[in-house]
Amino acid sequence: MPAQELAHQHLYELAAQVGAALRTRNRTLAIAESCTGGWIAKIATDVPGSSGWFDRGFVTYSNAAKADLLGVQESTIAAHGAVSAEVVAEMAAGALQRSPASMVIAVSGIAGPDGGTPDKPVGTVYLAWALRDGPLHTERQHFSGNRDAVRLQAVAAALQGLLDVFARNH
Repeated sequence: MPAQELAHQHLYELAAQVGAALRTRNRTLAIAESCTGGWIAKIATDVPGSSGWFDRGFVTYSNAAKADLLGVQESTIAAHGAVSAEVVAEMAAGALQRSPASMVIAVSGIAGPDGGTPDKPVGTVYLAWALRDGPLHTERQHFSGNRDAVRLQAVAAALQGLLDVFARNH
């Protein structure tokens, strides 16, 4: 099986595990995505039965969309940049406020090939996971490879991170 096909199969398996974990705990998921452009929502809805645990996705690629759809403060973006722990935390909080979902994944990053800076090089991705009735966790990752590889790794990290949240909190 070609490497790309294996990678997509891995994402599907992670999404299926997320779905099973959500179903077992009677929880639902909303996703706030920037650099992944809806890929997390796409892979989640590839799983049969996802309508039982996937509520909605927000693709907020621009700063204006982050503000308009999720309530991210323009001052937060100005102070920390769209790719920051502060912004993904506000994206996650906004998705919880704007949905009935009990859990949220948020992601913002620099997939490349340009757009990086010395302190936030291409491949920098911030992720957040939030429980309506629990903690918010943010994480900075750095992924290598081309644009597609960075985005694929971000999707995998987002899904795996949600499984890790379950392991820590349940």
